[in-house]
Amino acid sequence: MTAEVSKHLGIPEAVFVTDVDSFMKEMGTTDAESLLRKLEENYQKYKMMEITLLQKKKRLQHQIPELKSTLDIVKHLHEKKTGTEKSNFLLSAALYAKAEIPPTEEVFLWLGANVMLSYSTSEALDLLSQNNKSATKNLTSIKSDLEYLRDQITTTEVTMARLYNWNVKKRRTTAS
Repeated sequence: MTAEVSKHLGIPEAVFVTDVDSFMKEMGTTDAESLLRKLEENYQKYKMMEITLLQKKKRLQHQIPELKSTLDIVKHLHEKKTGTEKSNFLLSAALYAKAEIPPTEEVFLWLGANVMLSYSTSEALDLLSQNNKSATKNLTSIKSDLEYLRDQITTTEVTMARLYNWNVKKRRTTAS
């Protein structure tokens, strides 16, 4: 179980209850409402984790194509040693500008937070390749974590339903 927990970002494993009577005896209680509240709390935590992971996934899915595009451009500049290159580049949503790009050994990369640094083309290739590998690996990991998390959410929902139905059945038998 510990390998599983560390494998999935510390997402706790949901308890799957097949026999509610045995589960209640194990827990040493007959108060289903308190257990339902605890399960609801865990369920809400799972949902918050899911939202966070989905946001990370969306960000990476947007970032990876940009990294690949930038990597392709830097590769082209690295290989191009003579003559100027004419190009149209994107300024904003539908606005392009024409440019003549002379052979260069230096490129400037946005690092984020309004920071731009100068790199040689070979350094930029190394950095962009590493960032692309890292982003792709993170996306794969997030997809795996989301799948695991959805299983935990489903397990929690099933357990809550079983516990709720058990409690309703118990109240009916004690009322009659």
